[in-house]
Amino acid sequence: MPAADLVLTGAQVRTLDPARPTARAVAVRDGVIAAVGEAADVRDWRGPGTEVVDLHGAHLVPGLVDAHSHPVWGLDMATGVDLSGVTDLAGLRAALARAERIGGWVLGYGLDHNAFEGRPVHHDLIADVLDGAPAFVRLYDGHSALASAAALAAAGVTGPRAFAQHAEVVCDATGRPTGHLVEHAAMDLVADRAPRPSHAERRSRLLELLSAMAATGLTGAHVMDGGDLDLVEAVARETVLPLRLRFAPWCMPGADADALRELVRLQGRGGRHWRVGGVKFFMDGTVEGGTAWLEHPDCHGQGTAAFWPDPRAYAEAVRTLHAAGVRTATHAIGDAAVRHVLDTVASLGPGGYGAHRIEHVETAPDELLPRFAALGVAASLQPPHTGYTRDDGTDEWSRRLGGERAGRAWRLRDLREAGATLALGSDWPIAHHDVRAVLATARRPKGAAAHRPGLTPLQALEGCTSHAAAAAGESDVAGRIAPGCRGDLTALAVDPVRAPGDELAAAPVALTVTGGHVVHRGG
Repeated sequence: MPAADLVLTGAQVRTLDPARPTARAVAVRDGVIAAVGEAADVRDWRGPGTEVVDLHGAHLVPGLVDAHSHPVWGLDMATGVDLSGVTDLAGLRAALARAERIGGWVLGYGLDHNAFEGRPVHHDLIADVLDGAPAFVRLYDGHSALASAAALAAAGVTGPRAFAQHAEVVCDATGRPTGHLVEHAAMDLVADRAPRPSHAERRSRLLELLSAMAATGLTGAHVMDGGDLDLVEAVARETVLPLRLRFAPWCMPGADADALRELVRLQGRGGRHWRVGGVKFFMDGTVEGGTAWLEHPDCHGQGTAAFWPDPRAYAEAVRTLHAAGVRTATHAIGDAAVRHVLDTVASLGPGGYGAHRIEHVETAPDELLPRFAALGVAASLQPPHTGYTRDDGTDEWSRRLGGERAGRAWRLRDLREAGATLALGSDWPIAHHDVRAVLATARRPKGAAAHRPGLTPLQALEGCTSHAAAAAGESDVAGRIAPGCRGDLTALAVDPVRAPGDELAAAPVALTVTGGHVVHRGG
């Protein structure tokens, strides 16, 4: 065979390829795996320009993929002071008081709903620590925010608004905004007025973030938004993207025929290590924000409305895109939302099998689980989200749902045992992007899901490799270490199938290879 560009030897290779489960060496040429074999085969793969890396016994697996992430759009979301460590109102006030002003604004992100200690979200709770500065604080779920009175004034928000999607400017009994903004359309009223990083800052932060993700062993991400495709295109022309990014731009309520045609036109746009491949929908919002679509109201009487005010319009949009050959991913957290998406895919007939997926699936009754496999709908779950709940049921998520529905939290193992394709991710910046933590938490979920068995170590690994590839319709080129597959590879100091979860979560990453390019080397 022609000489390889990269040869990895001295490895303990777990290929996830039934035709050859294990090996000791791998060769990559032109970004594609050219050969898989034993140490004795290496000399036949080498040439004058071949880079040879001895992994000294490290465990090589198919490149790990985050099946749900926002690494470009998230640059805006993760601007300002990181509030993910705040646990109570006193901590929030202290953090905002000392926060650096950005263009005169106080910006923050990652705030846990539980920090309000059961109080309604209201700008009065933080007003006296801001010295009159406008403030915009995103809650961790990415679907709600707290805006100060000055920020609301800057955006001209003085009362309730009507939206094409299920969104709300929460107001008090007198009609005055409380500062609680629920869902994207409401948040954007203020977010669009807040300072935004410059192009140069975003470029620098994007490369820094992708490099940090690669350092945890990630080689790719399914990007569940349109991001900033022009920025990604410019950066990819200048340098090698450390991660392979697959974008699914949003289709929102009110999308007309022209909007759907534009989404179809975007498919396939891309370059080295990035492309558009799919469309993202929202069928509901979040449990904590009261916008998850539930079959019965939550404890506040909320949660009975879909994100699309007319769910039939959602189904028609999916059918239109499906007819054009476009894969879809739908955010569906509540049981009613999950059921409606499954019903929509069922309406597509046999041609819909394997072409669509559901994101999050935070609570689902028994009878829905077998339908994932029967319809070929992939389930995409984010194990780190379980850490925002508590095993005693005192967290906002559990309280809103009540014991029975909270008892059906993040049914990872149940979905796998029902035969579903199960892809795993982090939903960065909602949770940290470290894929080792995703794998470890999938094996031992936290909080409300802690009473359920997690995935087996092999199932967890498959969730970030072969099942992630299947969820994207890429099983022919990804998710395995086999000739003809992409040269995306991750080498860890421990075996991700045999090592205990706590060891895996802290395991050194020896090497990360994306498209045959070494994008991270362990120290």
